[in-house]
Amino acid sequence: MITPAATPSGAVTTRPRQRFRQLRRHPEVIVGLAVIVTWFLLALFAPILAPFEPLEQNIQQRLQPPGETHRLGTDELGRDVLSRVLYGGRITIPAGLAVVVINSIIGWLAGAVAGFVGGLWDEIMMRIAELFMAFPTIILAMAITAALGPEIRNAVLALVIVRWTNYARLTRGLIIEAKTKEYVEAARSLGAKSPYLLFRTLLPNSVAPVVVYGSLDIGNAILLFAGLSFLGLGPEPSSPEWGRMISIGIHFFDQWWMWLFPGLSIASLVMAFNFIGDGLRDMLDPRTRH
Repeated sequence: MITPAATPSGAVTTRPRQRFRQLRRHPEVIVGLAVIVTWFLLALFAPILAPFEPLEQNIQQRLQPPGETHRLGTDELGRDVLSRVLYGGRITIPAGLAVVVINSIIGWLAGAVAGFVGGLWDEIMMRIAELFMAFPTIILAMAITAALGPEIRNAVLALVIVRWTNYARLTRGLIIEAKTKEYVEAARSLGAKSPYLLFRTLLPNSVAPVVVYGSLDIGNAILLFAGLSFLGLGPEPSSPEWGRMISIGIHFFDQWWMWLFPGLSIASLVMAFNFIGDGLRDMLDPRTRH
């Protein structure tokens, strides 16, 4: 029996140290994490940090530029822009995360089954995926949301319907490539059943690429959700959602604070998730790790 003393010194901490060294070589990941954590905290503590209620109107203070009382100015109804930006994170961030999480699970499982089973099931799944991919994403999402009704839940559902295909095609390709490997043939020759090969051997090896793609896709999901809100197909008009705030702000273009700050909020989040996705890809891909 091997005792803990026989274990090489520091072997337990080798992998965390390697990850830390890789992280130091990718400062953009640290910057992205800092931005995302900051936004998560701002959204979480928005009721404490916001100086005013996001729906509180003060017509006498309408269209005020940034100043001491209203740090980021007010909108056309006298609502505080800073408060609305903080509360907007409580809508846009969860919506973007929900789209990516649901898409990744559905596409991951559907693509894995299609790639592993093959045959008629693979043909049916890929033809369905190609049918969805034949239409521009935002156009199809607009049509679905308009049919279901402008609402946060319907906007998220529409993005799930039109975006799962990317994960399915990615996972399908990974499974088709992996199931011809020697370790899969060895496991099959030893009597491993198909469910075991799929769920215990192939699927775990496809997690890293899906995670990397998902981290890059969160920015796209946030942009698409904000785009639907911008077009009036997201939350209700009075809701403090960033895309909706920009939509209202363009009608008051001279009052630049109405559209600039929610636009910067979206841009900072999208860039942060892209930084993390690029860094994770370099860290997890053996071909670029060096």
